[in-house]
Amino acid sequence: MRAMPDLHAVKAMVFDVFGTVVDWRSSLIADFTRWAQTHGIKADWTALVDAWRQAYVPSMDEVRRHPENGFVPLDELHRRSLERLVEQFGIANLTDLHLDYLTRGWHRLDPWRDSVAGLTALKRNFIIAPLSNGNVALLTNMAKYAGLPWDLILSAELFGHYKPDSETYLGAARLLGLRPDQLMMVAAHNDDLFAAQALGLKTAFVPRSTEYGPLQVRDFQPEGSWDLVAKDFVDLADKMGC
Repeated sequence: MRAMPDLHAVKAMVFDVFGTVVDWRSSLIADFTRWAQTHGIKADWTALVDAWRQAYVPSMDEVRRHPENGFVPLDELHRRSLERLVEQFGIANLTDLHLDYLTRGWHRLDPWRDSVAGLTALKRNFIIAPLSNGNVALLTNMAKYAGLPWDLILSAELFGHYKPDSETYLGAARLLGLRPDQLMMVAAHNDDLFAAQALGLKTAFVPRSTEYGPLQVRDFQPEGSWDLVAKDFVDLADKMGC
C-alpha cells in the first residue's frame, strides 16, 4: 500500500476550473437552449458547445505561436471561435448582443454538486484560489454566479501565459509568497497535474467523468503518481484534514 505523502507544508490550494470546479458543458447547453427558445433562434446547441470547447486549446496555442501579438484573454478567444462556429453551423440572425450573451455564458457556469461545500471546508485551513486559463473578469463573475468562496482570483491573464506554461504555476506560488511545494494544484485533468508536478507543486486529482458527456475519452482515473486522489471536493477536504 502506498504511503500517504507529507502534505504539512501545503499552505494554499489552486484549482483548475473548467471541468474541475464547474460543469461547463451541461451549463452552457441548458443556458443556450432556454435563451434560444425566448429569442426564436434554432440551433444544435450541444454540437455548438462541443465544437466550441474543442477550439479552446488550438486558440491558446495560436497565442503561444505569436507572442509578438501580445497575450489575448480567454473572453476574446472565445468570441473569435464563436464567430467562426456560428457561421460554420449556419446559425442565422445573431446580433452583436446575441454573440455577447453567448460568449458570457462561460461566466455563468454551474458548480458540480460537491464544489461549494468542499471549497468552503478547504478554505478553513488553506488559501484557495482558481488557477485557470479564464480571464479575471470571467472568473470573478463566475464566482459570484456559482457562489465559489475563493480567497482571491489567480488567472493566466495575470501572468500573460496560458497553462500549461510554467509561468502560470510558478507565478501563482510567487504571488502567494510560497515555495512551489507549499502550493497544491487540484485538477480533473492529468495533463494539468503533470505540468504542475514537474515544477515542484503538490498535486491532487479529482475525476469528473461526465465533463465531456459522451465525448469523454480520458481523465477517468489518475494517470500519474499524484499526492492525493479524491472522489470529489468533500472527500478532498476530508483527506486534507478539514
